[in-house]
Amino acid sequence: MALLLAALVAWAGLSRGAPAFAGETAAARYGVNRLNLAWLERTDQERILRDIADSGATHVRLSLSRPVDKSIDALEIANRLGLRILLEIQLSNKSYYPDSVTPRTGFGRIWDINRLSDLDLDRYRTGLTSALQRIDTLGIRLDAVEPGNEINLAGYNGDLAVYEKPGRATPRLLSELRDPQAFGKGLDKYVAALKITRDATRASANNKAIIVSAGLSDMGAKEADRQGMERLDPGEVIALLKARGMDALVDAYGIHIYPARKDKPAITSIVTKLLDFCAPADRGRPCWVTEWGIANTARSCPVDDREREGAMTAMRTVFERLSEEKRLDAAYYYDWDTQQNYRLWRCGALSPAGALAIEPAKGD
Repeated sequence: MALLLAALVAWAGLSRGAPAFAGETAAARYGVNRLNLAWLERTDQERILRDIADSGATHVRLSLSRPVDKSIDALEIANRLGLRILLEIQLSNKSYYPDSVTPRTGFGRIWDINRLSDLDLDRYRTGLTSALQRIDTLGIRLDAVEPGNEINLAGYNGDLAVYEKPGRATPRLLSELRDPQAFGKGLDKYVAALKITRDATRASANNKAIIVSAGLSDMGAKEADRQGMERLDPGEVIALLKARGMDALVDAYGIHIYPARKDKPAITSIVTKLLDFCAPADRGRPCWVTEWGIANTARSCPVDDREREGAMTAMRTVFERLSEEKRLDAAYYYDWDTQQNYRLWRCGALSPAGALAIEPAKGD
């Protein structure tokens, strides 16, 4: 779930006018998202993004990944279709790392990935500046920018260990990590990358785009034990990043939520507890849920989405309460069409649960 690579659905307001940027009053965002379109041909990019737009979604979370030019092709299509874009910048892009570094192994269970502490800040600055210049040339509007993804989980941060044999207890605290110093160095690099991102974005035509910190994984300790991967709780990592000055660089905190349980009381409790660190802007930073998902393992057509619809309604109820409290500004559903259990595009159309996921906020 937290490790799945694929599309996402963004929670966003319905209006297709100018994006709501930092400092502007705006309704909470609900919408649609699709990652890794750079891996597809332009005709497929066009087809998928048109399906998303035609289904009523108004916001998408798209990724800037290799090949970067094809990522930007997808952004241009989405922009032309009137979709507002949250751009997730994949810090795993090997162009941002020295040629001499060796990725941390995933022992064949998960991908090998570079250590965040090895990130070359000059390479990152050069690559990002170049990408933003082309985005400006094409007239693409960015609603928000989110550098990095799940940096509190070994799946996306090589400073965290993957165990050769899963099943034994994994760390619960920073001090218990195999290499806490490397993880801390990686967080230092991440905050430096945030400053580069903010400076480069502010110097671009998208100078009012919201800066969102990397969406953090909600994977629990027991699941980490089962998978044999190090991880830290989102709240602990947010605190570590705040101590390094993150609040001066971001407008919102990114977080991912996969509650697993489908009954309303459990969902309400899980989500409320997980988003405890989210706060109104005058007292901290609100959250953007840049991934959330409810599984449906059914494969039949027409799709039976009844159980998932109830869970979706419970999630949206919590989100809307937190939005009213100004603690949550956006939520992007995972996944549009690539992951069988989580996808919203079923049997050639948006599923009933998908319609709930992207329904505009009450009062919009």
